[in-house]
Amino acid sequence: MKVTIKYFGMISETAGKSEEILDLEAGVSVQDLKDLQVQKYKIADPEAVQIAVNQDLNSNSELKEGDEVAFLPPFAGG
Repeated sequence: MKVTIKYFGMISETAGKSEEILDLEAGVSVQDLKDLQVQKYKIADPEAVQIAVNQDLNSNSELKEGDEVAFLPPFAGG
């Protein structure tokens, strides 16, 4: 299945790209994908990285064909 991954802020800088399309096996969870990308790009402070699936921050399920996954850097308060 194909999913679109979007990287923002310092994560985009670390990955060296702002977007990519990955072909994943069925049954991959949001957490599985996060773990894979954190390892692949050596993303610092992975606990602070937020993931949004189809613009939903509270998604923690299996990914589906055509999903859009955003890797968001830590938010700063003010």
